[in-house]
Amino acid sequence: LRKQIKKMEVSQHAKYFCEFCGKEYCIFPNTTVAVCSFQFAVKRKAVGIWGCKDCGKVKAGGAYTMNTASAVTVRSTIRRLREQTEA
Repeated sequence: LRKQIKKMEVSQHAKYFCEFCGKEYCIFPNTTVAVCSFQFAVKRKAVGIWGCKDCGKVKAGGAYTMNTASAVTVRSTIRRLREQTEA
């Protein structure tokens, strides 16, 4: 039970990648190498409400994670059907 609670708390306090603004930022430790990484700006506001601090967009999602397993399945099915109708 403690491990399940720990997993939920870690996922709800984590920051997620914003699908709307999708900014990247680069860190230049020296002039020859540039390390680029994604900016994680989406945080949980309340149960099922996720908001981006940069662009201000608010998205409905899961209670503890931004995307639920069923939402991912539905999104991939819609994408697959859309590609079939276009082809």
